Amino acid sequence: MSSFTRRHLLLSLPGLCSPAWARTPPLPLVLAQDAPDGLDPSGYLVSEKYDGVRGYWNGQSLRFRSGLPVAAPSWFLAALPPVALDGELWMARGRFEALVGAVRRQQPRDAEWRDIRFMVFELPHAPGTFAERAERIVQIVRAQGPGPCQAAPQHSLPDSATLALRLQQVLAAGGEGLMLHRADAPFVAGRSAVLLKLKERADAEALVLAHLPGRGKHLGRLGALRVRSVQGVVFDIGSGFSDAERSAPPPPGAWVTYTYRGHTAAGVPRFASFVRVHEA
Repeated sequence: MSSFTRRHLLLSLPGLCSPAWARTPPLPLVLAQDAPDGLDPSGYLVSEKYDGVRGYWNGQSLRFRSGLPVAAPSWFLAALPPVALDGELWMARGRFEALVGAVRRQQPRDAEWRDIRFMVFELPHAPGTFAERAERIVQIVRAQGPGPCQAAPQHSLPDSATLALRLQQVLAAGGEGLMLHRADAPFVAGRSAVLLKLKERADAEALVLAHLPGRGKHLGRLGALRVRSVQGVVFDIGSGFSDAERSAPPPPGAWVTYTYRGHTAAGVPRFASFVRVHEA
């Protein structure tokens, strides 16, 4: 899925384009930075990066990161413990589109929600180090018993070679990447080096078919390139362009190089980003 497509899927979540969204302040949650190359993982706890939708449970109601409520079934909410939890609403690897379709409904469908898990990775504003909070999450989930609430498994990895191997294992199984959280860190809201995300990008070439017009700050310039991959898959590339490239984009018929992170079930490159015009 291209970043352009993913952004539109997320914007389709209920209320995100409504006046209510503009009035609702985002929740003060921990946010990740990109991990630097050659990172030494000692001192971090490592978990899988789930390809889902962020969910915040305040002990009584479930909300999106935007602060708007999630229309989850009452039985799903009743299965969550009465403490604040931060995590990811997740179905399975490769099912992001199905998940978004389920959580955006104002009238939830039980059959869809029975496939959704709440993968918990943080206790918002709780005291102690992250390692202590991660252990507390395991205890809370265990006490709650079987159900949709699960603790995201956390692992210590000894070196960068082991980290690279773990990343390859997750990617080969259809996962999105890894999250690394400083084991000794207190809870820190906002984006910081306390939490890092690690993904791997591949590159490929595609034929430019058309220019899609920009909106907002890109009004009057390129919004995205519609392209066809060498496998024949048509998709849009909406990120990675400089201002100059948006003003004078590669013409239809040109070949471009793009990076991506895996494919959707339909074979569409995920998080596609423009790199350059391909030199034959």
